[in-house]
Amino acid sequence: MSIGNSPEDERPFSDESQEARVPVGRALQQARIAAGLTVDDVSSATRVRIAIVHAIEADDFGPCGGDVYARGHIRTLAKAVRLDPAPLIAQYDAEHGGRPAPTPAAPLFEAERIRPERRGPNWTAAMVAAIVVVIGFVGFTAIKGGSGGNDSKAQVAEGATATTKSASPTPTKGKPAAPSTAPSDSAIAAAPQDKVTVQISAPNGRSWISAKDHNGRMLFDGLLKKGDSKTFQDSSKINLILGDAGAIELYVNGKKIDDNFQPGQVERLTYTKGDPVAG
Repeated sequence: MSIGNSPEDERPFSDESQEARVPVGRALQQARIAAGLTVDDVSSATRVRIAIVHAIEADDFGPCGGDVYARGHIRTLAKAVRLDPAPLIAQYDAEHGGRPAPTPAAPLFEAERIRPERRGPNWTAAMVAAIVVVIGFVGFTAIKGGSGGNDSKAQVAEGATATTKSASPTPTKGKPAAPSTAPSDSAIAAAPQDKVTVQISAPNGRSWISAKDHNGRMLFDGLLKKGDSKTFQDSSKINLILGDAGAIELYVNGKKIDDNFQPGQVERLTYTKGDPVAG
């Protein structure tokens, strides 16, 4: 008969605090069920794809595409099922190595730096050409008139004055602004039916955006400043990532997309020729 401790006594103590903590995905799933919502309901309300909702509820954050997007999806889903997102995000950070250091701002402006500078019309050359035309006209009129008297000279002078006023450009307002890259509302409304046209503007603040065509080719990857806009067009599909969807307004195939995106919310969107319903 053994006098030592029994095997049951030698088992390690369980960490009740760890056992009591509900995983982030499980907490979101329980809250969704308690609210009487299906995965389809949550996906439609948040525009987070059904596959990503299923993965998050299973505590698989790989399909989110990184920690930044995972936090954005957790915040969005928590609000949809009436949970406070702050504790869930804090728990995610604790379980995944904490919040990373902020990304340097310089790469975000790379697309802006490499864009070629737009040049306006060469007004100096236009003025020189106009002056040459006026001088030639005056000389031709003087030769033709010969010694026709004061009347001919007066007519030549009047003709020179009128020609100078009509031919010489008068750029009194300085160098004209470069044409905007974004089309007008009428141009968007007349978007071709056999293509998908997406216009992104940032009236409420700046936002990082990424746009790809149906082949995955990068159309734009950079910072959209406040007041700027971009227009993208493809034969079948445009894929978007919005770093701060709350600062963005979208027009798809001539129609405004009225989504109540929150400031700081990250959105992955796809639009096709049949939209404004997201693909």
